[in-house]
Order: sequence, then structure tokens, then C-alpha cells
Amino acid sequence: MGLKHFILFLLLLSFYQFSFSQTKKIQYSSEFQEVNEKKYPGATILLGNVRMIHEGATLTCQQALYFRKENFFKAIGKVFMQQGDTISQTSDYADYDANTKQALSWGNVILSDPSMTLTTDTLQFDRINQKLYYRSYATIRDQTNTLKSKLGNYYLENKKFTATTRVTVINPEHNLESNYLDYYTDSGLAYLYGPSTITNKQNANKIYCEKGFYNTKTDVSYFVKNAKLYLKERTIEGDSLYYDKKRGFASATNNIEVIDTVQNFVTRGNYAEVFEEKDSLFIIKKAVAISIIDKDSMFVHGDTLLVTGKPEKRIVRTYHNVKIFKSDLQGKCDSIHTNQETGLTRMFKDPVIWSDENQITGDSIHLISDVETEKLDSLKVLNNAFIVSRDSLSIDNYNQIKGRNMFGKFEKNTLRFLLVKGNAESVYYNRNEETEELETITKEIASNIEFVLDEGEIESIKYLKKSDGKTYPPSMLPEDVRQLNGFVWRELEQPKSKYDIFIKDLVSKKEEPTIPKPKIPKGKALELDKGGLPKPLFKKQKRKNGVNK
Repeated sequence: MGLKHFILFLLLLSFYQFSFSQTKKIQYSSEFQEVNEKKYPGATILLGNVRMIHEGATLTCQQALYFRKENFFKAIGKVFMQQGDTISQTSDYADYDANTKQALSWGNVILSDPSMTLTTDTLQFDRINQKLYYRSYATIRDQTNTLKSKLGNYYLENKKFTATTRVTVINPEHNLESNYLDYYTDSGLAYLYGPSTITNKQNANKIYCEKGFYNTKTDVSYFVKNAKLYLKERTIEGDSLYYDKKRGFASATNNIEVIDTVQNFVTRGNYAEVFEEKDSLFIIKKAVAISIIDKDSMFVHGDTLLVTGKPEKRIVRTYHNVKIFKSDLQGKCDSIHTNQETGLTRMFKDPVIWSDENQITGDSIHLISDVETEKLDSLKVLNNAFIVSRDSLSIDNYNQIKGRNMFGKFEKNTLRFLLVKGNAESVYYNRNEETEELETITKEIASNIEFVLDEGEIESIKYLKKSDGKTYPPSMLPEDVRQLNGFVWRELEQPKSKYDIFIKDLVSKKEEPTIPKPKIPKGKALELDKGGLPKPLFKKQKRKNGVNK
């Protein structure tokens, strides 16, 4: 060993000896003292009103063994330990190591401070770090809650429990179960780090999460991993979930799914708010409502989704850029209003639906469902009703029907019967049933027209109070007969899959607003901002219709 290493060794040894010598010896007193080296070698036996004092800690018991050399105290019978004016503890037995300031108590252990009471069978007390820990179940009671767990630590300075394995926190209103949590006895705050469930004893509502925060005094909670809120008639899931039980308010963010357990109805999006007392749901950011109709799913998307009312009288409103997708029915409009009690769905502002090969438009469209079977039952198209289908063998020819109003009937969720009432007109391309060659084109005008459809194609036509009609060979069809007034083919707007409902249609160049370029006054020099970019020459004015004026 070199000289430097030897000197360092002596310094460390001296420091250790100095530190050890600084450890104060235990002070004690009792009614009787004796020594029995054969039975208790190295120990002083203390009997009757035993009292021990060591660096701010006081211990009393019925009898004890004090090992002077080890500076170790073993207390037996009615042990009472106190640290300062705040911590007190009773137990049947206790060991105290004065060198390490470690106390081990067992047998009916009860520890108290001003904010809580802890009971357990065995408790370790680390006085240096002011830490208590147990490994075989404990119960902690404060003014609000009763906490139980198999394993746990209690930090005296910040009054925090770290409880693991079979943890429960119970109060008159809630029952919390978890595998790992931090709990602060003075504030009632619980931080959850493992699979956890909070159950409301009054209404059986539940919350599940794997990471989150819960204020047991205010009933406010916030969860950020696998969060699920189980209400009486709804289940809410999301990447993060906030819930204020007293206000009956919940909000969720990202990958949200709200399941209506009564109506078999699901809503999704990336931000949602739920108001329990008003029984309402507000959802935005890729909002979509999903309902099951005859073992098929209907998807309705809009910028904003609002669900209100009790299940038996529930109203679903969808606003702006609305699109519908079902395997046999698609649609688009600005807004939709659905009354689940009556089964009536109303589409507003430039609505269009596609049923099989038919495109149906009008000022407003009503879809009526059977409330018992939840299947589509009938259709109403009010004002400027128009139905178009492309000719089966030509992309340039379209079968068309128009009138004031239109009424349809569904069979097995497929449009089967159609009645056009008022100023009915039609253009129909007639093909040979065997060769499928185009033979004639018929233009009809009547008060009312009835149609029977088969798999989207017109099977039969019945004209009521026919007033005018004419049939043309293909080569002699006038151009003004080819399309009825108001004809628009909107195939590009049709969602072809459930994913297309989130794609906003591009605005055509004809519809794009023209933004005039401002003229730069003479002599006006360009100024640069801090980033080296030109500053605007004109202040922005209020926007009107999306265009700066």
C-alpha cells in the first residue's frame, strides 16, 4: 500500500471512529436492573416502568434488555414510543438500534400523528430518513379515508404514503382499488401508477385507469393512461380523462370512444365533454357517431357532434361538413338532426344521399327508421326532389326523376318503392333486356310518378295523371332533353368507405373566392421584421366569409 493510500485509509478510519463515537448512547431507567450473562449475555435486564431516551425519541415499556456494547434496546410489553410532539406509537414489542436509528415494532402496532393513524402487525421506523415501512398489511385512517395495502412506506416529512399491492382507499362515497399509489394524508390527494378502479358507492359509477390523479376530498380526478369512465348509461374512454364528480362533468382528449350502453350507439372523436345532469355529450375533432342497423354499422361524421336527452328521448345533432357511410347508404349535408325516440333523421342544407346506384337530392331529406327494429323504413325528400342513376352501360347517360316532393319505402335497408308527387318529370334510358342495347330514351311529365326498384335499378314505372311524354331513338335525342333542369352529378362527393367521411371535399376553382392583391403605394418601402421577413404593409381587417376585406 502506498503512502498516499495509507494516509487516506487512516483518515477514513478516523472519520468512521469519530462518527461512531458521536452516536449518543441510550439513556435509560427502571425500577429494577439485573444481569444474567448465562441467559442474556452482554445485556442489562430492566424491569418495571422502563424508560429509554435517545436523540428526541422516548420509549417506555414493562421490561427491556439493553445491550450496552451494541447500543441496542429490546422492549417487551406495553411499548410506547414517542418522537417529538407529533409521532406516537404503541406495540407489544420493539427493537431499537441507536447506532442506525432503526426501530422495529411488532404485535398490535398503532402509530399516530396529527393527520393519520396507522395500524399493522409489524412496522419498521427509519428515524434518519423519517420513513416508516411495512411488509405484511397495514391500515391507515385519516379524516377522510381509510387506506389499506399489503406493502407500503410512509414519509413523515411530507405525510406521504407509497402503497403497493392490494391497495384500497375507502370513504363514505367512494372505494378506490389499486396496485400502486402515492397518498398524501393532509391533502387527501392520491397519485395512481398502476391498474386502478374508483367506484362511486351511491350510483355505482366507475373509473378505471393505469396512471392518474384523484383528489379524494373534492372528487376531482385526472387520468392519462387507459382511462375509462363507466356511467349509468355511458362508457367513456380516452387517452386522457378529467372527471369532476360533484359537478357531474367529464372531459376526454384523444382517441375517445363513448359507448351508449342503452341504445347500442357509439361516438368517437379527439375531444369530448359530458354533462351527467343534463345527460348531454359534446364531441369535436374527427367526431363520428356509429349506430348498428341490422348487423351493419352506420357512420355519421361532422365537425361537431351533440347528443342530448335520456336514452328513450335522445337527440343527436351533427353540425357542418356532415358525411354518412353505411355499406348500402351514403350521404352528405351541412347538418343532421336525429330523434332516436321517433326514429326521424333530418338532413339540412344541400343534402344528398346515395342508395345503391341512386343519387337523391332535395332541399331537405328525412330518413325514418323503425324504432323497434332500428332498420330504415322510409324516406322523404322535400322540395326540389331529384333522383339520378347512371345508365348501366354508359358513363355519359343518366336516368333522372325530379318533382316537388319524393317519398320512398325501404325493404331490408334497400330503397324499394318511390313516389314522386307534384310536377314530376323523368328521363329514362330503355335497353333491350337480352342484348342490353340502348333502344330508346323516354321523357315523361306527370303530376305524380310511382317507381318500383330492384337492387337500385328501376323495375317498373307508373305515371299518374300523365300530361306529356315522348320517346326518342338514341340518335335523335335533343340535347336539352338529355338532362333535366337542376341536374347535378355529385359522385366525387360520395364517401366510398368509412374512412372517406373524414375527407373534406375540395372546393372547385369556380367556387373559390377571388382575393384582390393590394396595390403598394409609391414610395412605400418594405420593412423587415426580426426574422428578416417583410412586414405587412396593411393592417388586417375583420374577415367576412373567410376573406380578408
